[in-house]
Amino acid sequence: MKSSSLTRAVLSTVLQPVFSTRPNPGRRIVCSVAPPKPKTPLYQRPPAFRATLTELKKWHVWAKNQATSVGCTFLDLDDGPDSTLLLRELKWLVEDALEQPSVLSSQNSSSNCDDAVPVSIRACLDDLYKLWKQRIEERRPFQGNEKLRNGIWADLGTGSGALAIAVARILGVGSGRVVATDLSPVAVAVASYNVERYSLQDRIAVRLGSWFDPLEDVEGELNGLVSNPPYIPSEDIDGLQAEVSKHEPRLALDGGANGMNDLIHLCNGAASMLKSGGFFAFETNGETQSKCLVDYMDTKMKGSFYSINIMPDFAGIQRFVTGYRA
Repeated sequence: MKSSSLTRAVLSTVLQPVFSTRPNPGRRIVCSVAPPKPKTPLYQRPPAFRATLTELKKWHVWAKNQATSVGCTFLDLDDGPDSTLLLRELKWLVEDALEQPSVLSSQNSSSNCDDAVPVSIRACLDDLYKLWKQRIEERRPFQGNEKLRNGIWADLGTGSGALAIAVARILGVGSGRVVATDLSPVAVAVASYNVERYSLQDRIAVRLGSWFDPLEDVEGELNGLVSNPPYIPSEDIDGLQAEVSKHEPRLALDGGANGMNDLIHLCNGAASMLKSGGFFAFETNGETQSKCLVDYMDTKMKGSFYSINIMPDFAGIQRFVTGYRA
């Protein structure tokens, strides 16, 4: 099936607003067709900063103490994160910020001389202190809207399963689960194989069927929905590169007369399948289709979604339409 541009790196950028801020359902729909370039996620930044291992250890001990001191205070107050969850977030921050996170393990520091060796990090040490202070004192989230993270997500038209696998890995162990659907028995077989290859059988269910048909048991319950549907206009199929037109199933490419047939179907289905506040991300063939899709949601489905945006891929093409169920 058609390979997806929504790889883990791109998907992380697209999902960053989902797991870093909680959108305001009261906001009116804003359709931005030329948004500023998204801020590069921490783990994708070059390790351009340095700190000694001693300095990093000092920060890490301080951060752990901050997290431990919370106890169940936030949980009792408003069902917020407890110390266990905050320590997990700290682990994620370390993995994202350090080029080699294992250097903080005590068994890897055999002598005092090692503590003076510079360590490569992706943000300056002052910023790491600031980030964690904001996380604890201001309760500013940077690693997740847990209600969305822990729910059911769907990847429609999964093909090889790459997108479903990427979503599951971003959600994390012990978090939500993903249901991947595809009309092609061959694609379902390939996706199932790849899910097993990555040992994600307990977090991803692959189902045979057209778009939303296999999801009747979770109607209105989806926390997230992603899809890289067929979006090539029918008349353009024969003009594609031979590597694509001759070796990809037409079913995975042909989006109808203007390439919008399946995208429109996904929009309509998302309104009934997503729970309130649920997130969606659809891939298009570029700016023209993205604008058309936003216009459709803003006029034909007015009031169904909010915080609708068009986001670029790494080549700067306005490729993705994202938003939330009202």
